[in-house]
Amino acid sequence: MSDSPVALRDLLLTTTRTLRRRWHDLLQPWGLSPHEYRALDVIGRADDPIRLGVVAKELRIVPRSATEVVDRLESRGLTERLPDPADRRAVCVRMTDEGRRIRAELASARDADAVEMFDRLDAEERARLSDLLHKLVDDRPR
Repeated sequence: MSDSPVALRDLLLTTTRTLRRRWHDLLQPWGLSPHEYRALDVIGRADDPIRLGVVAKELRIVPRSATEVVDRLESRGLTERLPDPADRRAVCVRMTDEGRRIRAELASARDADAVEMFDRLDAEERARLSDLLHKLVDDRPR
């Protein structure tokens, strides 16, 4: 087992792909893609209905793509569109009760999956992994 930067990069990428595959598999019973879940989460975090442009910005996608994602969520009864009271030309979106229920179920399932994945490590190993990952991605004091 090599600890070269190239080997570590590849191992970290494999770990990330494993987490993504697990997340994709986890979403299957709900019939959602990871992208649709992210949109549902953005909409669900908003206190009030939000414009589609805000959804697009949060997801870092073009507005047309946000419209398509919201169309799919709306067709499933997870979101609904409303006219923007401040601008008749704009459209807002909000979560339905069903959307809130699904979002909560998925949050619980995602958390349980994280526990399952990282329970392979003991508390000391998890703390060390956290320190190492933070060292790579942020500017917190070391």
